[in-house]
Amino acid sequence: MVLCDVCGQVLPAEAAARRRLPLCRRQPRCPLCLAAAAPGCDELRRHLEKAHPESGPPGSSRPGAPLECPFCGEAAGRELEEHVRERHGHLLGAPGTDTGNGEQLYECPMCSLTCTDIQILEEHVNLHLEEHSFSEGGHIRDLELAQQLQTEEDKWRRSEEEKREREEFKKLQRQYGLDNSGGYKQQFLKNMEREVDRGRMQPFEYHKRKADMMESLAFGLDDGKTRTSGVIEALCKYYQNENKDVRHVWLSAGVDHFHSSLGDRGWGCGYRNFQMLLSSLLQNSLYRDCLTDTTLIPSIPKIQSMIEDAWREGFDPHGASHFNNRLHGSKAWIGACEIYSLLTSLRMKCQIIDFHKPTGPMGTHPRLFEWVLHYYSTDNGGGAKVVCTSKPPIYLQHQGSLPCFSGLNIREDSLKDTFIACLWNLLDANH
Repeated sequence: MVLCDVCGQVLPAEAAARRRLPLCRRQPRCPLCLAAAAPGCDELRRHLEKAHPESGPPGSSRPGAPLECPFCGEAAGRELEEHVRERHGHLLGAPGTDTGNGEQLYECPMCSLTCTDIQILEEHVNLHLEEHSFSEGGHIRDLELAQQLQTEEDKWRRSEEEKREREEFKKLQRQYGLDNSGGYKQQFLKNMEREVDRGRMQPFEYHKRKADMMESLAFGLDDGKTRTSGVIEALCKYYQNENKDVRHVWLSAGVDHFHSSLGDRGWGCGYRNFQMLLSSLLQNSLYRDCLTDTTLIPSIPKIQSMIEDAWREGFDPHGASHFNNRLHGSKAWIGACEIYSLLTSLRMKCQIIDFHKPTGPMGTHPRLFEWVLHYYSTDNGGGAKVVCTSKPPIYLQHQGSLPCFSGLNIREDSLKDTFIACLWNLLDANH
């Protein structure tokens, strides 16, 4: 505990006493009620006359109690005014003036308190600065903490977003066979091992089929075990003799069907449909000169190598970059653009027709059917009901599947004698 030298008040700490000292010196108190009075002896006298008339004129005191100096607390009795002027006159001057003894008054730039001692004023101002610095520092620390928390939250969000994007990208890579998990050979062997474990395949059959698969891959030729011939002939016979509710049927040139196997199930439809298309082109004399080096149906890994060769020749560099210029040994999905590059590299004239948005109600594509109808119906066949055209099948790509157009039929409305639907014969590699 510290006692103020001027007013005698008990203060909790020395710092509080230093803060109070200039104020006590600047504002003398009434010795009777300890109320702060305006600086100066005259003001103190007027306060005593007005607030304490029963105490008598200035210089008198309460009965039995001498008056105390409001500055130093000493008993001055009737000589209080003289005591104040002699002992504390330097504290009674007005701000901005001297005390009459040639002493200069110094005013605090922060609270307008005046002092005659420059050292006391410096200590007083330092207290202001300490308080200001503490307050300002607290705000700065709060701001820095808030910024740090926001930075950490933004960093966490970016990390989570990048993690989610990586997971989505890996999912897409797995979906489209770009995850470096192996290709046709690895999947074929893995699926056969699974069949053996489940008791659906005998070990000797496993080794026989493995040997056949390795031989097929070594020669780059399809083993023909998923091939079905005579499809167009069967459709022609069916529409001529069995189906009576169609008006016209147009079929493509001869084509063989190839379905998926243990090695490409789930991703090989684009390659199988090319095998179907190629089987038709090999039967057509118009394309024989372009296929002198491809007289047999290639295997899926061989088709992948053929597409890579087309990319190296400069066909579709943008599409090649999508696959990092590599298909062989992967389960990457392919589509019309890759087949276009391959056929073009074989010196065949090709065209890609893009129906990128629906042209009818409820997401339907009537303009697509009109184009297919025009493609096949140019060979009118002299008005025959079933026409086997010389046109190759159409390599059709849409979301989720890659069927092959082998023709179409048009049903007749029994009430209106008009066409009500276009139905196409699809050779889907997944079936």
